[in-house]
Amino acid sequence: MRLLRSTDLALRILMRLAVTADATPATRQVAADMDVPYTHAAKVVAELQHLGLVDARRGRGGGLALTAKGRTASVGAVVRTFEGEGDVVDCEGTAGMAPCPLNSACRLRGALRRAQEAFYAALDPITIDELVAEPTGVLLLGISRGPAAG
Repeated sequence: MRLLRSTDLALRILMRLAVTADATPATRQVAADMDVPYTHAAKVVAELQHLGLVDARRGRGGGLALTAKGRTASVGAVVRTFEGEGDVVDCEGTAGMAPCPLNSACRLRGALRRAQEAFYAALDPITIDELVAEPTGVLLLGISRGPAAG
């Protein structure tokens, strides 16, 4: 299974903010630290803010901060939210593709759905704070260019 780029970035942003509790980096800074386009990071930050995982303030003295909910967020829940509902494979056919001829009697779709849920279930008990435990937290601080890297 492959995660969407936005899912990967959401997790990395949450991890980055979890280790910089004493600083509030701007979205541009986080995007630069993660080596991703600002516009992509801004969309992800907006969704994280909507979910209550990140506090984002504009202007002087503003920046991004991880909320208490963000610290204890389940990695599985974050991944589910960013990946969205849907099957691993497109059996119905889209973008000029015909529906799968096995669609009415296929066992693969159910097996893949169960595997997908097992993947999420394995991530459910893990929190963002657990992801940044040593030695990861030190490495995250090393890639930060903001005040917390000092």
